Amino acid sequence: MFNKKIVTLLLLSIFLVNGPLGATDTIGPNTGSQKEEIVSSTIDKRAQILQAYLTKYNSPLQYQAQNFVDAADKYNLDWKLVAAISGVESTFGKHVPGGSGTPYSSYNGWGWGVYGTQAIYFKSWKEGIYTVSEGLRTNYLNKGLTNPYAINRVYAASPTWGAKVSHFLADMEKFEKQYTKSSDKDKAPTLIFKTAGNSAALALN
Repeated sequence: MFNKKIVTLLLLSIFLVNGPLGATDTIGPNTGSQKEEIVSSTIDKRAQILQAYLTKYNSPLQYQAQNFVDAADKYNLDWKLVAAISGVESTFGKHVPGGSGTPYSSYNGWGWGVYGTQAIYFKSWKEGIYTVSEGLRTNYLNKGLTNPYAINRVYAASPTWGAKVSHFLADMEKFEKQYTKSSDKDKAPTLIFKTAGNSAALALN
């Protein structure tokens, strides 16, 4: 009788620790589906204006408007300058070293480091924008070359380069004034990111 009680207690202990004899624990597959999260944020008014301006030229750089503004703020530049230079050097990114297909092979719309058949290739438009912005601050503005005509002496061989950059700067300023007065541009656009993927689109609302 005593032995039966011991056996019963042992079996009960095994049951409590491991569950019913013969039972197995299984982990099923995760049947939940990942939802695509949409995140939006208001962009800078200057980027809105620059994006609209570049759209007039059907420029591939129109989607980089916020990068132009952010880089200009980081390196304390006129937010229109780097875009204006691209207008002179590549018709706003439409004609670049290595060809102008999609994707753009060099992403160099500024004639940056271009000597004859040699050219610097960037990995993206954003990298190009930030590299050129930093270079202008370090190698030009910090050395007293603070306007397109002064920059021209080092940046480009053409004596009319400074005048052409100045033309685009003035044209952008004119466009900015007209755009600001426009009654149908009261609402700021948003940048919409699809966080489940790698794409982002600029939506003008």
